[in-house]
Amino acid sequence: MPIPLSELETIVRAAGAIAMTYFNDLDQLAVSKKSARDLVTDADVAVEHYLKQALTEKWPEYGFWGEESGQTANQNQRWIVDPIDGTHSFSKGQYFWGVSVALEIAGELVVGAVYGPALDDYYCAAKGQGAWKNGKPIRVSDETSLAASMVSTGFACLRQYLPDNNLPRFCRIAQATTGQRRMGSAALDLCTVADGQVDAFWEQELNLYDVAGGALVVLEAGGTLTDFQGNPGVFPKQILATNGKILDQIWPLM
Repeated sequence: MPIPLSELETIVRAAGAIAMTYFNDLDQLAVSKKSARDLVTDADVAVEHYLKQALTEKWPEYGFWGEESGQTANQNQRWIVDPIDGTHSFSKGQYFWGVSVALEIAGELVVGAVYGPALDDYYCAAKGQGAWKNGKPIRVSDETSLAASMVSTGFACLRQYLPDNNLPRFCRIAQATTGQRRMGSAALDLCTVADGQVDAFWEQELNLYDVAGGALVVLEAGGTLTDFQGNPGVFPKQILATNGKILDQIWPLM
């Protein structure tokens, strides 16, 4: 174990508490746009500033890559942070958004944590040791039928510019499944696969900081991560997470 999970949890929960001070006073929240549909708030900046300071002070041997502040030196072993994954949901007063933190060493995810402060759900995982939600071990679902499955997805903020759009893909899969959800935070969406709340999740045109924390939680909970062709790995531009039992049924529809 490169770091104690309890110490990381203290830091991530503290970051969530900072986010909640803004969430509880949304009338005063400053919102700007990185692009036409990509939002950033002063809460994103404040949370990332805290995480960068706290993580690098505690473990100075690791570099840092944050969505808002970019990358520091030592990217061979680094923290990968999305301070508020689901900023649009956050800015609208919805509950499904999260703080995502992962530790990557030599290209391999070794620790992941995703905290939904408004839900008070804390997910974490360590490579080879399992995954937990609020301190209890979690596993993916046992569903074996795609027709009986509940699935979730997301739609990239730049979807209008994509020739390969998720809308036709969603329509194909919606017709083949029982339930569909679109909740708004890829980090937490991945954790719901790990926790057996949904049987699969996919999205496209994301960045590594959107999925790094939740990706390890899925894998350590017994799930699979592939691209849309079924190739195993963490592919932010085409990420498909499943319980493993419906993988061969869903990827041909991608």
